Amino acid sequence: MSATRAKHYLLASDFDQTLSFRDSGLVLAELLGVRGFAEKVEGLAQSNLVQQGGELAYLIRHDPEFRGVRREHLQEAGRHVRLKDAIPELVEFCNSGIGGHRFSYAVISAAPREVVVSALEGIVPAEHIYGTELEFDESSGEVRAIRRAPAGYGKVAVIDDLAARLGIAQDRIIYVGDGSSDVHVMLHVNNGDGFTIAVSENRQLSRIARSTVLSDSAFSILVPILDQLFGWRTPDIRALFEANGLSLQEWEKARTDRVTIGALPPEPRQATA
Repeated sequence: MSATRAKHYLLASDFDQTLSFRDSGLVLAELLGVRGFAEKVEGLAQSNLVQQGGELAYLIRHDPEFRGVRREHLQEAGRHVRLKDAIPELVEFCNSGIGGHRFSYAVISAAPREVVVSALEGIVPAEHIYGTELEFDESSGEVRAIRRAPAGYGKVAVIDDLAARLGIAQDRIIYVGDGSSDVHVMLHVNNGDGFTIAVSENRQLSRIARSTVLSDSAFSILVPILDQLFGWRTPDIRALFEANGLSLQEWEKARTDRVTIGALPPEPRQATA
């Protein structure tokens, strides 16, 4: 099918713990020797001072222990991020398209753009990566401002802008995320009849996402896309994995009911005459 007649989809993915195994902020903190990063993030979350996902950018700009961060530190942190398997295969699949479907792939993350670009160097083109944009002082190299942070609702603005520029309808947007910072954009994509995929057991997200897939391979997100969105049969999905040099070794379709059961309070005794 010609490219002009193929259905065009925007496949957008978060980065931290979606394409990677650990939060890039934690990697940066360890590189700088900063302790208590998780506690700092939790404190900001409880204060509702910043959008969820934008905690690292706030710390870099305002926390004394992070004020020494320079561009090279962010790039070095990116090189230390451990990525999930088969990201190159996923990107190649999107570039090639299949069965009358073609994809534009983008990474949308609240992490500093320098971190994500460095981590995905040679895999995802830098122009397809949308992260927090920091402004650096020319003389000192210190971060002096945050230009744009695609955190929380900020991701909605990025995905709408991308869809508009690419001429992609709302019902052909696919978004993949892992945590609470993806709630706004997933609700937005769902509202436009798009398709959302959670890659973690985050309860808040799993109730919103159209599908949840747990795997160490980034290529795994194609399973619900092909199965639920395109209606492919299981043997055809397995064949596609094999054609990309991968083996779909285990695929457990399951729905888990999480139930908490407690004892009923004893009935009050009736008064005797």
